[in-house]
Amino acid sequence: MKKLFSIALAALMSATMWAAETQYLPISVYAGDDSETFPKGAKAMMENKLTQLLTKNGIAGLDYQGQFLLTVTTTPLDKDVIPGPPMKVSETMEMNLYIIDAYAKTIFSATTMKVKGLGETENKCYLNAISRMPLQSPAISKFIHDGKTKIIEYYDHEADNLIKRARFLTAQKDYEEALYLVTLIPQQSKKYDEALAAGLEIYQAYLDYRCMINLAAARQAWAAEQNKIGATAAGEYLANILPDAKCYGEAMELYQEIKGKVLDDWKFEMKKYQDTVDLEKQRIDAMRQVGVAFGNHQPQKEINIEFLRTIL
Repeated sequence: MKKLFSIALAALMSATMWAAETQYLPISVYAGDDSETFPKGAKAMMENKLTQLLTKNGIAGLDYQGQFLLTVTTTPLDKDVIPGPPMKVSETMEMNLYIIDAYAKTIFSATTMKVKGLGETENKCYLNAISRMPLQSPAISKFIHDGKTKIIEYYDHEADNLIKRARFLTAQKDYEEALYLVTLIPQQSKKYDEALAAGLEIYQAYLDYRCMINLAAARQAWAAEQNKIGATAAGEYLANILPDAKCYGEAMELYQEIKGKVLDDWKFEMKKYQDTVDLEKQRIDAMRQVGVAFGNHQPQKEINIEFLRTIL
């Protein structure tokens, strides 16, 4: 939990900014583990290519594997061996791209492209074909648009349930999971404002809860040793308390007490906000980072995209 709070704190103070033309969407990239489909080195390269495809089309997706995936299957069409030296392999492949609900095994959108690769080995030929996959075209734009629309429709329908679940988790002090749920709801959803309001309430409760824990720990550390050693230990906890946490005033009183006793031997200052920074944007970014951190640390569900091959 302390690690999650540190991530949120870093996000709050640095405020990672999204490019104006980029929209968040809860979608992940996924390439299967089938060695016949993806030879050595190709899986990572394919997932990187799929990530680029999203970015080029204005989407910032998830850093972890979620419910909605941009994925691909490949079908070899024809292969030629070109005499050398050096001998080269030329192969045309059909790349079938899908945006799917991996849990429900539902296809939201699909498109197909033919790509030709060339290399001294079949593996290099395959890698070359991946590198030649187009990232922008009318067909790709429609494919992304259709998939994005379906994902947004899903959250329009499910948002109320997610918010209700998040509030229940908050009552159980499962703040990270609660924030994970509400921050999945994309800005394009008609339920986004409700999700954002709920998320900021939950995030405030999260800050207040962490403030109480860190303040209690700081007091204990200072009570144990009222000297530079105790001040340093207390400072590690006080550093995790943000200005808009409910107990910040009490934390500041403890800070002043410690500062008054150890004077210049304690090189520490309580966190303060800069008036010139968009605080609301920082809070939203930090709230989202707590949710992302929770998602990143969850066991990944087993994904099977074999059902896609049965419809080719």
